Amino acid sequence: MASDYDLIVIGGGSGGLACVQRAAGHGARAALVEMHRLGGTCVNLGCVPKKVMWNAAQIGHALADAADYGFDLTVGRHDWGLLERKRDDYVARLNGIYERNLQSRQVQLLRGRARLVGPRSVQVGEGTQARQLSADAIVLATGGQPIIPHIPGAALGMSSDGFFDLAARPAAVAVVGAGYIAAELTGIFAALGSRTTLILRHEYILRHFDAMLGEGLTQIMREEGIEVVSAAVPRSLERDAAGSLRLATQDGRTLGPFDALVWAVGRAPSTRDMGLEAAGVALDAAGHVQVDAFQNTNVAHIHAIGDVTPHAGLTPVAIAAGRRLADRLFGGQSERRLDYANIPSVVFSHPPVGTVGLSEAQARARFGERVQVFTTGFVPMYHALTTRKPRAQMKLVTVGAEQRVVGIHVLGAGADEMLQGFAVALRMGATKRDLDDTVAIHPTSAEELVTMR
Repeated sequence: MASDYDLIVIGGGSGGLACVQRAAGHGARAALVEMHRLGGTCVNLGCVPKKVMWNAAQIGHALADAADYGFDLTVGRHDWGLLERKRDDYVARLNGIYERNLQSRQVQLLRGRARLVGPRSVQVGEGTQARQLSADAIVLATGGQPIIPHIPGAALGMSSDGFFDLAARPAAVAVVGAGYIAAELTGIFAALGSRTTLILRHEYILRHFDAMLGEGLTQIMREEGIEVVSAAVPRSLERDAAGSLRLATQDGRTLGPFDALVWAVGRAPSTRDMGLEAAGVALDAAGHVQVDAFQNTNVAHIHAIGDVTPHAGLTPVAIAAGRRLADRLFGGQSERRLDYANIPSVVFSHPPVGTVGLSEAQARARFGERVQVFTTGFVPMYHALTTRKPRAQMKLVTVGAEQRVVGIHVLGAGADEMLQGFAVALRMGATKRDLDDTVAIHPTSAEELVTMR
């Protein structure tokens, strides 16, 4: 019997949308199943609204620096509620654009919870409203969700999703975590005027990045007035008689009082209650769907992309994997797949972080004494006149006599924009000599990457 569709994608986030639309472009009869707003975490509770808040925080810093550039400003109260409404209106417009894009590509949007009932069958909806549909290929693209620690009182805090529900800026806030989400939310709160505390299990933030980046950003945070509490493992969270939150740590400290606390301690894949076990789809110990280099699961006709897999949890990665999978399945490109090496990424902290390739530690573990590292640190020209003096830091990690560049790491204003072009150079096999032979653009921070000695 013929299938209802050539492709059913479960999950309407960035990866799922990219996959189903590319497949439709190749002529596939395609359907997308989503029970929430289109766009997934990135559009609704991640990259997009976060960048709006980051932009506001950047303006906050600029206002603070204005006097140093001769402006006589009186800055009034920041209207968090107005910012929230305009941000949410923008996101709602994007939701509508995504739905219209599906319609224009003749992709059928199915609303409801999806469960696998076989290697080629999906149940959509619950009870008497449930429908069972078949497809020649099924793609799992359900993304992930924030982790809340299993300690007493944890529910008194909020996840990173809850950050976007805040109707007003908390006067005093704690962020618990050391990853990029913790770095970003900490910077936003602080720049917009909250008394901000960052609580770390270890000594520095961004421990899974090159050490220079985490150490440098932690130092800048402290200089900017953020309280950084290290070696603090949460034991319990409670509300005191005054209504404030206090966090107890395993070594006996009590931190607070806080008006709000954000858990930014990681994300878990959304794989529960999807029928994966019944269909025989293999998961790893953390619940991620296991896939091979071509996004295939261990079950024929079932594939997975994005944060539901163990690969890099980044929106552009999910999009790239989804499009390449559609090209392979429906575009006649049998070897098309995503190369997960040398993926550039940015942390929208204050200042931002940009990184691509191997950290110094990773390079030395892989190449040993063949590694040569070049570093620089400086105060960007913008801050020559400002009271604030956050230092930019950069590192090139090279290998071999030809000094092939295998890692580029930047902390400082503009890192988010400058890294994209340098990532292309790294992927193309650029050497230190190639960077040295490139004429510098002056005066910029980016020129430091091609003048490093």
